[in-house]
Amino acid sequence: MKIFSAEQLYEADKITAEKQNISSLDLMERAGEQIFKWLEDKMKGAQVPLHIFCGIGNNGGDGLVVGRHLINHGYNVTIYIANFTDKRSKCFLINYDRIKDVSKKWPVLMTSEEDFPEIAAEDIIIDALFGIGLNRPPEGWVKELIQYINKQKAFKLSIDIPSGLPANTPVPDSEAVIHANHTLTFQAPKLAFFLPETGVYVPYFEVLDIGLDRQFLMESKPLAQTISKMEAQQFYKPRAKYDHKGTYGHALIVAGSYGKMGAAILSTRATLKAGAGMVTVFSPECGYSILQTAAPEAMVLSDDEEDFITKIEYQFDASAIGVGMGIGTQKETVAALHKLFSEAKAPLVIDADALNGISEDKDLLKVVPKNSVLTPHPGELERLIGSWKNDYEKIEKARKFTKKHKVVLLIKGAHSLILFEDSMYINTSGTPGMATAGSGDVLSGVITGLLSQGYDPLLATVFGVYLHGSAGMLASSVLSYEGVMASDIADFIGDAYIELFRQEQPPAQG
Repeated sequence: MKIFSAEQLYEADKITAEKQNISSLDLMERAGEQIFKWLEDKMKGAQVPLHIFCGIGNNGGDGLVVGRHLINHGYNVTIYIANFTDKRSKCFLINYDRIKDVSKKWPVLMTSEEDFPEIAAEDIIIDALFGIGLNRPPEGWVKELIQYINKQKAFKLSIDIPSGLPANTPVPDSEAVIHANHTLTFQAPKLAFFLPETGVYVPYFEVLDIGLDRQFLMESKPLAQTISKMEAQQFYKPRAKYDHKGTYGHALIVAGSYGKMGAAILSTRATLKAGAGMVTVFSPECGYSILQTAAPEAMVLSDDEEDFITKIEYQFDASAIGVGMGIGTQKETVAALHKLFSEAKAPLVIDADALNGISEDKDLLKVVPKNSVLTPHPGELERLIGSWKNDYEKIEKARKFTKKHKVVLLIKGAHSLILFEDSMYINTSGTPGMATAGSGDVLSGVITGLLSQGYDPLLATVFGVYLHGSAGMLASSVLSYEGVMASDIADFIGDAYIELFRQEQPPAQG
């Protein structure tokens, strides 16, 4: 699914109105009806008090449409208008007048904190104060209203976006943003929903199709694209009957050091589970017996050095190379990386200590092959690109880094970001249960396994992150968030492939 900027969505509204020969008011009615239908489906006539807080712009107009439909269907509704200025949108004013036709209970005009209503924990709050057009943070008593709403125990539903949260720019005032329990957003999710600093305001959301012009949306270059099951299905390369292990490549995993051989085991097993035909591991001598025992399907080459890697030598044509997991940053190891990067002809996945080696020796970055996949966690990323003030500056710095060095950059997180030049992809699979040591080693193995099978580096990264997250979700469903270990994620990679094409079961008939 594409993610658009606020400016693009405004343009989509305009073009939709022109092409469909409808007014902005008609489009607002359509959006409000979608919100009402969602509420009607959930509430089914329940007489829970509904408190709708409206601004005086188009988001407030959406709230008024929702309120009118709810009143028409007999719900217990009170509408409040945050009357903080005389400037009102035309569509707001028309829908404000339309309330007269359905209710004698006129909306409450709020002008100060003295007008804040009593709200019970069992009530429902609908937030329609500000939409994606907000250009400065709420101030004064309106900010206090947002803080008052946030303190209430009632369920909070935001229309399109939590009030005070910009769609695709930094939050100007974190104390003036609605903390929604759920958000119903129009046509496409907003970039803010997926970033660590802003996603906390949107723990759950659903996208409602309000019929914006398809052609415009298809032809417009988005800020980013989300990757979910539907997209991941299209990435999968089916296997043919007469294929053999050589068809799916011979991957090389360069990993491990004394006390960190677990990283080598995890990445090796994940490479095999992802589908590589053969895997050879290069490790220090201390890892030889460990790997032969823990990963019998893999072949092992070892360094002459007992505790860490000093050279990386192999006598076969690797189809993909995963490097860095638990190797340490000794100067001999970094020198071995320099030689590997300079001579490698196979696509590379560069993780963990290999990234730390690059951070310590910038000359190493100069020999990283084009189209390599770098997989930093936030700390490793900061050492690569420098610090940032907010998530948007982080994305911009990361984008410049990928353009300069012609690499794929995977920024790991709750919603991992994959950047390559001007393109950005956002993963939607995964759970908090994956926040466990070794999860990143498994991910690097998955991507290496896909590269070994001939997947393009960008596609292997996007698909690999999705599969890894899906495996984590399946593991968590069986073992709980707390009970998942990295080895469990690797064990569920096969299940993630199966889940990719599992059809949803129809509900049982009573």
